[in-house]
Amino acid sequence: MREEKLYIKLDGYEQSILVRALNDLRNSLLENARSTDAVDELIIKTANAKRKTVRGKENYEERL
Repeated sequence: MREEKLYIKLDGYEQSILVRALNDLRNSLLENARSTDAVDELIIKTANAKRKTVRGKENYEERL
């Protein structure tokens, strides 16, 4: 069975907050001698995410 992918829309500031939070979690795991493999993968995916310009959707949240 194929895993479902999840896409989230973030601006640059939100992306940096997410990477910082994941890094803080990674540091906490390292302090407790726990595995950081999953968090490491998420940091890489988040930091290297493709940027896509969406036109005409700026006020999408306001229209809901």
